[in-house]
Amino acid sequence: MTARGALMLSGKDNVATLLEDVAPGTGVLVRFGSDSRTVNARENIIFGFKIAVSDIARGAAIIKYGEPIGIASSDIKQGDMVHVHNLEGGRGRGDLAKGEVR
Repeated sequence: MTARGALMLSGKDNVATLLEDVAPGTGVLVRFGSDSRTVNARENIIFGFKIAVSDIARGAAIIKYGEPIGIASSDIKQGDMVHVHNLEGGRGRGDLAKGEVR
């Protein structure tokens, strides 16, 4: 089964926003402009949440809309849901040097 998909707004993004709920094993059509690719969901992810479109290493920036929205608090595999359980804030933190992602 292939879901209607998910949207990316920048070629820099490593996450996409789902347009519908998906179950594990569902192929998600990720669209960016005229390009598209399929990412298989590894878990249940609900509408409006983020799916990783590539592997993201712990400590790496999570990019949405072409901008960092946080830092991966654990390794994230392509197809995983990206949310508060594996994403932490990176702004206004005294434990990070200015400009450091981690």
